[in-house]
Amino acid sequence: MVFDLLIVGGGVNGCAIARDAAGRGLSVLLLEQKDLAAATSSASTKLIHGGLRYLERYEFRLVHEALAERELLLAAAPHIIHPLQFILPHEGSIRPAWLVRLGLFLYDHLARRKRIPGSTTVALAGTPFGAPLTADHRLGFSYYDCRVDDSRLVVLEALDAFARGADIRIGARLVGARRAGGRWLASVAAADGKLEDINARALINASGPWVSETLEQRLGLRSRKHVRLVKGSHIVTRKLYEGAQAYMLQRPDKRIIFAIPFEEDFTLVGTTDIPFPGAPGPVAIDAAETDYLLAAANHFFKEKITPGDVAWSYSGLRPLYDDGALEASVVTRDYAFDLDNADGGAPALSIFGGKITTARRLAEHALDTLAPFFPHMRAAWTAGAVLPGGDIGPGGFDGFVAELWRAKPFLAPRLVRRLAGAYGTRAWRFLETARSLADLGADLGRGLTEAELDYLRAQEWARTAEDVLWRRSKLGLRFDAAQTERLTRALAQRSV
Repeated sequence: MVFDLLIVGGGVNGCAIARDAAGRGLSVLLLEQKDLAAATSSASTKLIHGGLRYLERYEFRLVHEALAERELLLAAAPHIIHPLQFILPHEGSIRPAWLVRLGLFLYDHLARRKRIPGSTTVALAGTPFGAPLTADHRLGFSYYDCRVDDSRLVVLEALDAFARGADIRIGARLVGARRAGGRWLASVAAADGKLEDINARALINASGPWVSETLEQRLGLRSRKHVRLVKGSHIVTRKLYEGAQAYMLQRPDKRIIFAIPFEEDFTLVGTTDIPFPGAPGPVAIDAAETDYLLAAANHFFKEKITPGDVAWSYSGLRPLYDDGALEASVVTRDYAFDLDNADGGAPALSIFGGKITTARRLAEHALDTLAPFFPHMRAAWTAGAVLPGGDIGPGGFDGFVAELWRAKPFLAPRLVRRLAGAYGTRAWRFLETARSLADLGADLGRGLTEAELDYLRAQEWARTAEDVLWRRSKLGLRFDAAQTERLTRALAQRSV
């Protein structure tokens, strides 16, 4: 079979492009050698945000685009994306109040806001916002961005691409590709190691940290563009404060650390920016990064924490477009393309950089770049489209939670909220016929039923316990070793 588009990489950029391309009428094959969002796309700070701190670097175009995307994504996936209020305690020795106010004014007005409140100045002393903070923090600022389940966003993009005809292959690896007869002839290794030759009219290299490796070692091409790998690490601690608000914490090195309510019982603290000179691969937080994040939290919050309070940590390599900046923390979060169609040959488009918030727009831009090679490709369409499960109705997320609970009163309220927040209306796919808990099969732990697991395997490409516990959910925070082993056995039995 000949595909219009072969996409290498199942992260947020690759899946967003696959979704857009399939909806424009192109035949699409996406290859992901591990799991959807297995690397960078599941290691973010879990935010859809405009990038307030990018204003200091005069990246107004990027901030404008990100703020516009924030509105679109909130409408597209209201089950996994929610407005989040941030409190920014003022640190006069780092940034004067007038500069913060100016930044927030620009943040409010660089793009139209329909669903997101504007910023305000807030008193901290004697208020709920200031209650978790040490007494020396008396003045602050309030603004809004959105929280997101990053790995589930990637899954939703892949689901929509698949529903529109894309071939999504998990565990499949690009061995190599060459131009032949005006097309790309690619050798692809399936999950079982079997090789297959694939023909494609165009190839998109969306392999994130591996973009240069894919170009040079798999495609035999070179580019003058490069990525700069930066390690970002986060810690998840016991809950540091009551309240739904998050905090944006300014550090003496002028970096920003976020403290965000996480999975009801925890606080997410991050991130670091550490230059990573090695080859891309798995990374983990080190002691210095942990100490840095703990120190940031302990400077601001009354509740002091130690390494023993860290329930989980995660790290990822950000493949930032290398714009020549000296410091890792100021490398642009924008993206760049490299289109190679030497001598009129089949095009290869490589993606350098990008971020979760702008992936939809990046995909749109990428396909517009390839439009001359596909004269019959339909127009862009994703700006007004709802992602799978996002059609939760005019009552919003809370209204959908109430609807789900009314229909399935045998489910615990906390479980209803988790299922609504993970699947939206797609939860009906495994809940519809259930009249009792017993109809959902055995509880494998923390409310994860056999019915939900079967859905994840059959419709969301989950293959391992790690896929289920950390990327399709965050139940790994609550599973113990025995429950994880039971889940692993259940998956093994279903794969026979």
